[in-house]
Amino acid sequence: MSLIDQLKDQMKKAMIAKEKARLGTIRLALSAIKQIEVDTRESLNDDQVIAVLTKMVKQRRDSITQYESANRPELAEIEAAEISVLETFLPQPLTADEVEAIVVETVAEVGAASMADMGKVMGALKGKLQGRADMSAVGGLVRAKLK
Repeated sequence: MSLIDQLKDQMKKAMIAKEKARLGTIRLALSAIKQIEVDTRESLNDDQVIAVLTKMVKQRRDSITQYESANRPELAEIEAAEISVLETFLPQPLTADEVEAIVVETVAEVGAASMADMGKVMGALKGKLQGRADMSAVGGLVRAKLK
């Protein structure tokens, strides 16, 4: 079952269970996916859907930070609830050790020797780690390995 089909199935279940918050979040995700499909005029595969969901989670984490600094905990809680719904559709995150092992393996595969090769390494890692690790933290790890 594709990720889009899973989202649609869970939307139906949320409607039946009258879970308004979960339903709203799933509808937002499906809307974002549909917008990209309309813009690009092609259907998204699971990897592209994961990228959209990951972006939505990142946006909500940024919003939580802003709401907390503005002393608006009630809005931060709403964003946190949306993150928990979105994360149910993302693959399980990797541990720090697993991420480091993949980074070391990819640096060797690409044959990277200096910081000039960081783009090649990050490009190769994006496909392997998308939705399973924080790419900004991975970038720092790659920098440390290439120095």
